Amino acid sequence: MSIISSKTSNTSHYLGIDFGKAKIGLAVADSETKIAFSYGVFKNDKKIFDKIKEIVEKEGIGKIIIGSNELCRGLTSTAVEERPRMDFAKKIESKIKIPIEFQSEMYSTREAERNLIEKGAKKIKRFDDQEAARIILQSWLDKKG
Repeated sequence: MSIISSKTSNTSHYLGIDFGKAKIGLAVADSETKIAFSYGVFKNDKKIFDKIKEIVEKEGIGKIIIGSNELCRGLTSTAVEERPRMDFAKKIESKIKIPIEFQSEMYSTREAERNLIEKGAKKIKRFDDQEAARIILQSWLDKKG
């Protein structure tokens, strides 16, 4: 069963991604509720694009939001730091053919860990990537109003 249960033609669905070289955190939301939910953590390997495509189809995703390392005052981090993320985004666009936007992920992992501790979660490192993806996606939704 899909996490986003009320799929209508008027509702847009979004996938938030917390990109990491080893792991990818995912979250989902729709334009109707404007609430992001943690979806899972997946190994960043050759199968990740197939997994993302499967989720896009299953959840009816219309746009992907990827966390970006923006520094203060709108400046982006060094090209060396951003290159793997940009390569990842380009592969999604070419393999899955879905629009992508970027959202600042400044301190999202720290905030995710704090949220998980407050909820009493055990093994925080196991869940912090999907919580960070949820924070990134929720920030994007809040910004869009």
